[in-house]
Parts: sequence; structure tokens; C-alpha cells
Amino acid sequence: MGDLDGIADPDHDRVARRGYPEAVYCEGKSADQVRAIARALRERGPESAVTLFTRAAREHVAAVLDEMPDAACHPQARLLAWPPRPPSPRGGLVVVVSAGTSDLPVAREAELTARYLGRATRMVTDVGVAGLHRLVPHLDLLRTARVIVVVAGMDGALPGVVAGLVGAPVVAVPTSVGYGASFGGVAALLTMLNACAPGIGVVNIDNGYGAGHLAAQIAAPVP
Repeated sequence: MGDLDGIADPDHDRVARRGYPEAVYCEGKSADQVRAIARALRERGPESAVTLFTRAAREHVAAVLDEMPDAACHPQARLLAWPPRPPSPRGGLVVVVSAGTSDLPVAREAELTARYLGRATRMVTDVGVAGLHRLVPHLDLLRTARVIVVVAGMDGALPGVVAGLVGAPVVAVPTSVGYGASFGGVAALLTMLNACAPGIGVVNIDNGYGAGHLAAQIAAPVP
């Protein structure tokens, strides 16, 4: 493995095995470790699908761009993609709904993940339960989706509301947005796990990547 000895062992066969490439989770890695991984991927050449670098801080972004100057960088989502262009969309539509502006970083991570995995995506923003009238104009769009990702912090009630209005499955993403009693997103997580509307699956707190990946699989073309 050369530069990756003692650092990483990339799963190059994942595309053939699962249809999607391995992502590089940057958080917890040093800039030098991320740089070495990016260099090894560049030297191998692009896979048949896009490699994502997630949870990238400023030093990780600089390291990736040193090795992959053409990588697409999405600072709000803390995500980079290489090669930079998403594939032509296939399958069903993924709609990502953000309860509040503070939830947008996680929502954007979900939306971009689904897009780079080959799905058409749309965003609906700032439609949380504090003003449900803002959701109503988007119902026609929501009802065209194959799957809907709903991202919310605070009380985490929005996924249950959306699931009661649409026929598509809902992927619920609790965020760590909120005051002290939100317990870093645990309150929203518990609300989503206890939603009374059927058809909701819940991912971990702030896990936009996991939500986007699951949504992309749900919306994959029918064989």
C-alpha cells in the first residue's frame, strides 16, 4: 500500500460488490492522513463512481485539493467529491426537506450524497413545525418523490408530519441543533423513533451521509 501503510486499506472492490464506492470520513483523521488517502485514490485513477470525502474540516479540504485540484468542494456540507461531476441521474427523485436554516449543513450533505450516487434531487428548506403553512406549497413536489429525507433538530417533529402527507418512505435525520434539553439531538432522535406515522426510518444524529446513501438506494432504478 506504500503511503497508506498503517493508515488505511481502501475497499476498491466495493463498487463491484455493492454498486457504490467507499466514502472517506475525514473527521478524526489528520490532514496528512487524508492527503495520503487522496493521493492513493488519484494514482489509482477514478472509480466507476464518485468518491466522497465527508466531514471535511478546512485542513482536510486543503489536503484533498492538494492532491485532487479538480475535486468539487461543498463547504456548507463539509463534503468533497472526486471526480467532480455527479453521474447522470437515474431512478426516482430524492427530495430533501430541512426544518430550519440551522439544519442545512446536514440536509445539504444528504442531498449531495444522493446526487453523487446518481439520483435526481430537490431541496425544500425552512419548513419546520413552527410554521407549517410553509410546507403546504411544496406538497405537490413531495408527492412526486420516490423517497423523502427530512432533517430536523429541536423537537424533531417534522418527519412525522411529512410522512402523514405522502405515500413515499421518509428517512428521518435528527440534528444536534437545539438548546440544552435537546441533549445534542437525542430529543429529536427519540421523537423520530416514536413517530406515529408509518413508513419512517431513522438514521443517527447529524448523519446526512447515511441518510442520502439510504435514500439513493431506495430510489435506485428498478432492475
